[in-house]
Amino acid sequence: MSVQKKLFSNVFIVGFPELQLEYFHMVAWFLFILYVTTVVGNLVLVVMFVVEHSLQKPMYIIMVSLALSDIGFATVALPKLIARYWWDDGSMGLYTCQFQRHMIHYFGSLNSLILLTMAVDRYMAVCLPLRYPMLMTVPTMTILTVLSWLVAHIFPGVSSISFTQIPFCGPSQIIQTFCDTLSLAALACGDKSQLLKAAYATAMFILLVPLGFVIISYFCIIISVFHMTNGQGRKKTLSTCATQGCIISIYYIPRFFIYSTSLIPNLSMTPSSRVATTFFYSFFPPLINPFVYCLRTKEIRSIFCRWLQSLHGIKPKSSKIENVPKLK
Repeated sequence: MSVQKKLFSNVFIVGFPELQLEYFHMVAWFLFILYVTTVVGNLVLVVMFVVEHSLQKPMYIIMVSLALSDIGFATVALPKLIARYWWDDGSMGLYTCQFQRHMIHYFGSLNSLILLTMAVDRYMAVCLPLRYPMLMTVPTMTILTVLSWLVAHIFPGVSSISFTQIPFCGPSQIIQTFCDTLSLAALACGDKSQLLKAAYATAMFILLVPLGFVIISYFCIIISVFHMTNGQGRKKTLSTCATQGCIISIYYIPRFFIYSTSLIPNLSMTPSSRVATTFFYSFFPPLINPFVYCLRTKEIRSIFCRWLQSLHGIKPKSSKIENVPKLK
């Protein structure tokens, strides 16, 4: 006699499965500081872009788009996790969980498209410096940015439609720090192989296609750099590429392993390691992006120093603003 599984309408965010109760408040404070630092760091860039007209250039439009995406992702994912460890309030409605899952993968897809746009912009600036001002204008970059924000909904939307058509049964626990495709699919009743395969194919497309263009563009940039006669310019460009390459690697490589564990037989991860890996690649890049992409830019550093000097009543020295952002 088969036992019918009980359907449910609420889920519970488990978070870190092996975390002891005595560390809950400490983790809550850590998550709160992480959230505030991520939002404030990225918001400073957005405010700076709005106030300073000299920053309203194609490259900075990409940076602001990335900053807004990081703020959105952190706001969707972290508040409920903070409540989970501060007040033991990890309960969430099933439809709210599905909405969070959609937005989590939406911002992930959006970041992938933004990194693609950034790589194309850097390729044109380094490899086609004479044509760059004519091809990559502010209106062109604005159109590309708006398209990225719209198109990014398509990829998680494919699996979102599938999730609304399947029933869910116990246990109603999300073994993750937020609702995502893998953790939510684990609660689905019946055969979920087709759902996972479709989600995997969609994830690999939005990850690997932009990654392929990113690798090709940076390969072309490196070739162009080695033809430079200016040794200092070569060193600065290579340093920038290396730093951005590390962030891109953190973004893409762990995601590939997380998404592949459910479909590749010899590849497996424990729940704790999967949660820790997902947390790292999800929240570490938004935290350091303002420093990697923005505070290392000479023009932004000059404006930031001028703001600090004006707060202390120090008259800032006049400095020449250059047309193309230079990274140190």
